[in-house]
Amino acid sequence: MCSCSLPYLMPYNNNNARAVVDIQYASTQRFLPTQADICTWIDATLALTGDIFNASHKNQHEDDGFEVELTVRIVDEEEGVSLNREYRGQETATNVLSFPCELSTVLDLNLLGDIVICAPVVKREISMQHDMPFEAYWAHMVIHGVLHLLGYDHQSETEARYMESIEMIVLAQLGFTELSLDPLDIFTIVAL
Repeated sequence: MCSCSLPYLMPYNNNNARAVVDIQYASTQRFLPTQADICTWIDATLALTGDIFNASHKNQHEDDGFEVELTVRIVDEEEGVSLNREYRGQETATNVLSFPCELSTVLDLNLLGDIVICAPVVKREISMQHDMPFEAYWAHMVIHGVLHLLGYDHQSETEARYMESIEMIVLAQLGFTELSLDPLDIFTIVAL
């Protein structure tokens, strides 16, 4: 098993904010996204969600910048099954698991949490998604995980549509323009 952990500092939202991302490769799969790609996808997600937050909380905070920390761990099937069994009671691996840090508010830390992506599951899903390129699909998985860490969810149809709208906007901003986005979704995001 190959495993490495390299922190990567990345600025986002042009306001002295940055994320410390611990990327761990614990998968034997070939053709995994690079650390730079993963950090770019996180950057774009945090930038858009920061803009949404700032637009809805105008004049409610001083924007002096801040730092957030998160981990992205790419795993093989065995670890994916084990985690999904332990935390969701499922006997199969899923594409993405997100573990928001619950201590952040108690300890006043900016720890977002951990994202676990199961590489073999993503590989299978990519092979079934003939219209989505490798990079776009991996970006979607990372974006989805980050949004869960930020508190977004898809338990209801409204939540799912809103979360998917944000995902599609971030993907489009990253240049994955071959993906479809309902104009009503853009209006929903901008209106908030």
